[in-house]
Amino acid sequence: MAWTKYQLFLAGLMLVTGSINTLSAKWADNFVAPGCGGSQEHSFQHPFLQAVGMFLGEFSCLAAFYLLRCRAAGHPDTSTDPQQPFNPLLFLPPALCDMTGTCIMYVALNMTSASSFQMLRGAVIIFTGLFSVTFLGRRLALSQWLGILATIAGLVVVGLADLLNRHDSQHKLSEVITGDLLIIMAQIIVSIQMVLEEKFVYKHNVHPLRAVGTEGLFGFVILSLLLVPMYYIPAGSFSGNPRGTLEDALDAFCQVGRQPLIALALLGNISSIAFFNFAGISVTKELSATTRMVLDSLRTIVIWALSLTLGWEAFHPLQILGFLILLTGTALYNGLHRLLLSRLSRGRPPAEEGEHERLLGGPRTAINDAS
Repeated sequence: MAWTKYQLFLAGLMLVTGSINTLSAKWADNFVAPGCGGSQEHSFQHPFLQAVGMFLGEFSCLAAFYLLRCRAAGHPDTSTDPQQPFNPLLFLPPALCDMTGTCIMYVALNMTSASSFQMLRGAVIIFTGLFSVTFLGRRLALSQWLGILATIAGLVVVGLADLLNRHDSQHKLSEVITGDLLIIMAQIIVSIQMVLEEKFVYKHNVHPLRAVGTEGLFGFVILSLLLVPMYYIPAGSFSGNPRGTLEDALDAFCQVGRQPLIALALLGNISSIAFFNFAGISVTKELSATTRMVLDSLRTIVIWALSLTLGWEAFHPLQILGFLILLTGTALYNGLHRLLLSRLSRGRPPAEEGEHERLLGGPRTAINDAS
C-alpha cells in the first residue's frame, strides 16, 4: 500500500531530526572557545549540561501531549487518555535509568566518532532481549536469538574498525576504546529502562508522549540540581573543563557567550529530540515499529556519511561490514525478515504483537535517543 503524504512527512521528519540530534551534539564538541575568567581556549566538552538540554527537549513532549488532549477534548480519544489511573512516580525509576544512560553516552560521544556511537547503540538489542527473558518471562523466537548473536558479531567488527582506524590528537586510541565501552555500558542501563517501562508503566496504557515528557521532566529537574555538586567534584582525565571537575556549567555558559554557534548546536539538540520523539511515536502508530527500525538504521547511514564529509572521522572499510552485520541483527530481532518473505510470497504481512503500540518492539533512542 502506498504511503500518504503525511506518512512520508513523518518518515522524513524522523530521519532528519534523529540525524540532527547526534550530529548537533558532536558539532558542539568540536567548537573551541575560551571559558570564564579569561581561561585559555578549550573544546566544548560539557556532556552533563548537554544531557540537561536533551531532557528539556523530552519535557516539551509533555506540552505536546496536553495540546493534543485539548484538541481532542470534544472528541474523546483513547490515544490521549489513559484507561487506568497511574502514579507519575512510576516514571521515576526509568527516568533515573534514562538520565544515567544518557549522561554516559554524552561522555562517550566526546571520546569516539559519531558513526561508531550510533552503531554501537545497537547493543541495546542484546541486553533488552536477555532482560525481557529474565524479568518479563518472555520467550524469544529463534530469529531473535540469531539477531542477538549477529548484533554481538557486528559490535566486535565495529570495535575492531575503531582499533585499526587512524586517530588524531583529540581522539587517542585509549579514549576511543573507553568511549566504545561506555556506550555499550550505557545500553545495559537503557535496556533496564525499557524493561521497567514495559513492566510498570505501559501496562497502565500511558500515552507515549506523556511517558516521554514525564521522564523528561524528572530527568531535567534531577540533573539540573546535580549540576551544583558536579561543579565541585574532581573528575581527573574524564573532565573536559579547565577546573578539572565533573561538570562546569558556568564555563559552558561563558563558552556559549563567546561562540554563539555553540548555542545553535545546543538548540538543535534540544529541538531535534522533541520532534524525533514525536515523529518516532507517530511512525509507529501510522505505519509500524518495523518501519521505525528501518528509518533508525537509515539515520546511522546519514550520520556516518555527514561525519565523513565534514572530516570528523576517517573512513575504514570494516565499518561497512560491521554496519551490515548490525543491520542484519536488528532486522532479525524485529522480525523484518518475515515481512520481506511475506512480500516476496505476495502474502499479507504477519501482524506483530502490539507492533503499532509497543515501544519495546522498535528502537527507542530518546526516551533514552540520546541521545
